[in-house]
Amino acid sequence: MQAIVISAHGGPEVLTRTELPDPVPAAGEVLIRVKAFGLNHAEAYMRAGAWGEVAAVPGIECAGVVEADPSGVLPCGTRVVAILGGMGRTRNGSYAELVTVPATNVVAVRSSLGWAELAAVPEVYATAWSGLFGSLDLRPGETVVVRGATSSLGQAAVNLAVDHGATVLATTRNPAHAPLLRELGAEDVLIDDGVLAAQVREREIGVDAVFDIVGNSVLRDSLALVRPRGRVCQLGFLGGLEPVRDFDPIADLPSGVRLSFFGSAFVLGSPEFPLTDVPLDAIYTKVATGTLRARPTRVFRFDEIVEAHRAMEAGKALGKMVVTLD
Repeated sequence: MQAIVISAHGGPEVLTRTELPDPVPAAGEVLIRVKAFGLNHAEAYMRAGAWGEVAAVPGIECAGVVEADPSGVLPCGTRVVAILGGMGRTRNGSYAELVTVPATNVVAVRSSLGWAELAAVPEVYATAWSGLFGSLDLRPGETVVVRGATSSLGQAAVNLAVDHGATVLATTRNPAHAPLLRELGAEDVLIDDGVLAAQVREREIGVDAVFDIVGNSVLRDSLALVRPRGRVCQLGFLGGLEPVRDFDPIADLPSGVRLSFFGSAFVLGSPEFPLTDVPLDAIYTKVATGTLRARPTRVFRFDEIVEAHRAMEAGKALGKMVVTLD
């Protein structure tokens, strides 16, 4: 099979197309013929060596058809999406014509959307859904701040929260991106200078929850954003991987405020966080009708993977980018 491998840790140019033996599914695995895969910042971190030694073939999600399922549960030809399960991290991932994935991380889909559209959804929407409704327990009528809202995960969170009946305050560092976030349904857009708590106090907004993709660099400020007994969930590190210096829960964690972290790469598909909890079919139905705006902003060919990673790192996509193999 043809696959993209990390030839050495470094920039996008280290991604090399090569021939590898076809993988063979073991018991409890599914072999998938990949039709398209989404691009994720996690793959850039792995490629650059920021996450240590990882699998040779990157890629943490894909859409495709079942080539073989030793258990017999999924017939050959079944349209599926696959998410995580160690792909790209502890096992070869989806930047390939074929990939084996733990069966717990494979979901059959009934949607008739095209492969690019299918691939734009799984990882970001499963993560956004889990963060909003699992970790934050967001309820209709509540106010949530989506911090880092122009990212593909942020846009998924805005989409889902608005559809759920919540009031969304979306953040961006670039005022030019505000119209996009309002089109997604954000009630207001806050320009994130790292000190959002002061803006929220000035506007006398009561914030129930913060969906934080920026991460450690703004953690103290995110905690200061919410009302007493509010909730903050950290789901990403757009602001960098540097740890929070001298964090002291007694001084930095407001009384009654609940702080959680959701690391989708490590838990989605596990018994504690089963993919069956995520209503992917319902999400795809809403994408097809336009209720959720989740279609890819840019589609690359398999042989354009270096260009695709350069575009992802430049941060100009303003949405989910995907790669197709057909």
